[in-house]
Amino acid sequence: MRKRTCILVLLAMTMMLSLTGCGSADGKTHLTFQIWDVAQRDGMQAMCDAYTANVNPNVVIDVQVTSWSEYWTKLEAAAESNTMPDIFWMHTDQILYYSDFGKLADVSHLYDDEDPDFYKKHYSDISISNAQGSDGKMYGVPKDKDNVCLVYNKDIFDKANVAYPDETWTWDDLVSASEKIYDKTGKYGYMAYNDEQLGYHNFVYQAGGCILTEDKTRAGFDQKATQEAVKFYVELQQNDWCPTQKYFAETSPGTAFFSEIGAMFLEGSWNLMSEMKNYPNMVGKWDVAVLPAYPNPKSGNGRATISNGLTYATAAEGKNVDIALDILKYFGSEEAQKIQGKSGAAIPAYEGLEDTWISAFDQFDYKLHLTNVIDQFDYCTQYVNNAARPKWKSNVQDVMTNIYNGKVDIDTGMAEIQKIIDTTTADNLSD
Repeated sequence: MRKRTCILVLLAMTMMLSLTGCGSADGKTHLTFQIWDVAQRDGMQAMCDAYTANVNPNVVIDVQVTSWSEYWTKLEAAAESNTMPDIFWMHTDQILYYSDFGKLADVSHLYDDEDPDFYKKHYSDISISNAQGSDGKMYGVPKDKDNVCLVYNKDIFDKANVAYPDETWTWDDLVSASEKIYDKTGKYGYMAYNDEQLGYHNFVYQAGGCILTEDKTRAGFDQKATQEAVKFYVELQQNDWCPTQKYFAETSPGTAFFSEIGAMFLEGSWNLMSEMKNYPNMVGKWDVAVLPAYPNPKSGNGRATISNGLTYATAAEGKNVDIALDILKYFGSEEAQKIQGKSGAAIPAYEGLEDTWISAFDQFDYKLHLTNVIDQFDYCTQYVNNAARPKWKSNVQDVMTNIYNGKVDIDTGMAEIQKIIDTTTADNLSD
């Protein structure tokens, strides 16, 4: 009996292993596709099913969702043991780390049989850059693009008799509206959360400064424009109409906003669909606007918004690498990117398909002014990234937290951040 049980267990284990990529009992090849956002699972599965239906009926792709923090822990361990998922998302923060160590397949020539200039014709410079390694080769197929917009509560603005944000707004208007809203309603105005992509980075580039120099070898915290922007942003919390970081330690700006405690905050385009679905009672009460401009920039026109985008990737030494590359090729096609856009979770990276994302919001009675999001792509700034970023990011965040909490004065803190980024980047280049 024990022998028979052991045989059955071994058979079961064999079947489970076969489902991770090799042929299975149904005669098809089963592949895994790892992502970290449950809100995008259905859209990703729809793309996978379309590949099976329209390209290769002998391939079945299973989309698996893992939390953000667990995702990277598992992926790093899998990379070390050469057991990475067949297909997976890659983030700008991490792509240089994995590509520089040879863990990602080169997809630079994936479309050469169709058009050697496929990427340049159909993807923006930012999308292409987000998919490149330090050597300039493509290690991912662009998935989506995004930017940061100003979300505002229409009801609170109406009660305060304040005009809604529009393209004429500057930082001064943001402050003025916040003051009036707080004085007349007791609600918070703009909620200046301690964040990079959804916070002060946008203000730095609006002012004409930078977080990293163009060649990505040094920080820009020693520049006047960067210093002015950081000071402006940090000092917003000194106003009664702006919550402190102690408040945000317990309540996110999104939670405060959708509880109608605050009137404005910065939000990423990738969260708008889930927020419309998760807060049905708020539909029609809020909308999106372009980011306010800096009225006196050191360079540029005072407009900027941080733009990022994910990529689809596969392992360089995956056992199903040929099939995975074929799937990635399909994922980068106009057909597949339309499917993603229609899910509403993210704006397709494929240029010209922005309306597919906008149309996904037709299911709601109130239509957000999403053209404001699309219009901002004309002046987007690429999400900050260099090969050393995984090493300096958390240290910089710690210093910014100390600045906010008053443990370090702003000038001292920025000098410390400059040193952290410069030293870490230099050490990384010399390795």
